[in-house]
Formats: sequence, structure tokens, C-alpha cells
Amino acid sequence: MAERKQRVFSGIQPSGNLHIGNYLGAIRNWVASLDEYDNIFCIVDLHALTVEPEERAAELRGLTTQLAALYLACGLDPNKCALFVQSHLHEHAELAWMLSCVTPTGWLNRMTQFKSKAGEHKEQASTGLYTYPVLMAADILLYQTDAVPVGDDQRQHVELTRDIAERFNYLFGPTFTVPQPLIREVGARIMALDDPTEKMSKSAPNEFSRVALFDLPDVIRKKLARATTDSERSIRFDESRPGVYNLLTIYELLSGQTRAAIEAHFEGKGYRELKAEVAEALVAELEPIQQRYYALMAEPARVQAILGEGAARVRPLAQATLRTAMSRMGLRS
Repeated sequence: MAERKQRVFSGIQPSGNLHIGNYLGAIRNWVASLDEYDNIFCIVDLHALTVEPEERAAELRGLTTQLAALYLACGLDPNKCALFVQSHLHEHAELAWMLSCVTPTGWLNRMTQFKSKAGEHKEQASTGLYTYPVLMAADILLYQTDAVPVGDDQRQHVELTRDIAERFNYLFGPTFTVPQPLIREVGARIMALDDPTEKMSKSAPNEFSRVALFDLPDVIRKKLARATTDSERSIRFDESRPGVYNLLTIYELLSGQTRAAIEAHFEGKGYRELKAEVAEALVAELEPIQQRYYALMAEPARVQAILGEGAARVRPLAQATLRTAMSRMGLRS
């Protein structure tokens, strides 16, 4: 009998133009490991409601379709993974409520992402933003997930998911698989081009802080030319020099070369050459993705059909998990 593949679950909000940090740190890795795992990938549109839902309402469906097309354009093969929209399965919201009833508020008070997103306006922040980690836990636990591919900044959410699963299993009996975080050693955090001490973000006000996946070649070259470096001359993988280190990490991921080979390649060269070569590597990587994306967006019915098939594939598992959890909590026989 063939050994069961480990199941992975991950997702991204349909909340704006994705950048190379999302691609190199997440989507590209998902594509590379499609044959290794039992893959479930979700467009988490319910999470997109946690901040200013009234402003997102008019564009949310369109953003969801765009993100699905982008997933597919990046290489997520629907024959090798289930790709679907979170809100299309009501089990996510139902399980989130059940889990919230066994999650101590003290655990949520320690979540750093709420503090960073709410800032000085905690009293005005939505309850949804505060309980966001519980919904994320429900997303993961609903599919008896073994591993969660996340960036290092999301490790705390996976640890909370583990705590919630263990608490539920202790209180009501074995119900959920306790997942492990799956964090890549290289590229887990792609940093901002303008401030390489901060993670690249699609919500940053300076558009030169990031390279968006839909940026045209000349825009990519202009952004890389303005990337922050330092006053030294040597080009080395040195984490104490975050600007150069970030550019070299991007080049490493795109070129597939070893660090020793990359350092030898740039020996005697300056930052202008480094930035130019990183820019050209990004252009070569993104152009075919953009072409496939626009072809898919010309067939929206095809994209919706793939999302529907993905939801149908995972629905029996979600239903079975929710049914077991409800029975354990006394909600049904």
C-alpha cells in the first residue's frame, strides 16, 4: 500500500496586487512541491473582510477571480491540487465559531499581528480582526492538515492553531490533526526594496518598496535601480547588510545558483550590475506568468469552473471534520 502523502493547506487574501515576496516566498514553493504533498490552496476571502469591508465589497469578487487566475498562471495545476474560495464552504465559518468558544482571550491578546494592524486604534478595530487567528485555525484544522507552508512572520498563527487543536482534543477527544509549520530556509521573508529591514508588503505606501507581479519590465528595472544598498563595495551574502543580502536572495531564488557561485559571478562588479541582473531575472520570470494570467482572465468561466471543482473536491473532508467536531461538542448525534 502506498504511503499517504502529507496534506498541506495554505491561502492568500484577495486584497490587492501581489508582489514577488508572495510569489518567491509562497506560491513558487507550492508549485515546486505539487508532487510531494496532498495540496489544498484557498483564496481566503472571509479574511479580507476583517479590515474596511465596506470599501472592499464592490471589488472583492473581482479580486477573487483575479487571484485564482494568478495562482493558475503561476503554475498551480488543478489536477495536482484543490484550489477554491473559502466562503464557498460554510464549514469554515461554522468551525471558526466553535473554536472561538474554546480559545482563551489571553491567547489572542498575545497575537502580534493584531497589534501591528490595529495600531493605536484597537478600540475601533473589528472583532473579526481580533479573532482572525481563530478563523485561520479553522481553515487549517478543517482539512486535517499535516503541514502549513507559511512565512516566518506567520509562525505564531500556526503555533496558535496547534494550541487550539490540542486544547479541543483534550477537552472533547481526538478530533483534529495537530499541524506543523513548513518554513523555507531561503526566501521565507523577501524584504522591502526601500527599507530592507522591513518585510515587503502590498499595503506599503511607497510603490518602490515592492515589485508587483504585474509590473512591466521598465517599471521593474526602475524599481530595482532605486533599491537600497549600502556604502560598501563587495557583493556578499552578509545578513548585516540587509539591502545587498535581500537582492542576492532574490537572485539566488531566481537563478538556482549556489551562494558561492553567485558571489564569484559578482566578484569585481558593482551594485549597478547587481541591480540590473536581478531586474532582468525578475523580468524573465514574470513575463510568461503575466501572459498566462491575461489569457485566463479572458476566460473567466473557465476560472470559476476550476474553483467550483476544487470546492467540490474538498467539501466531503470539510463536512466530515465539522460533523465530528459538532458531535464531540454535543451539537449533533
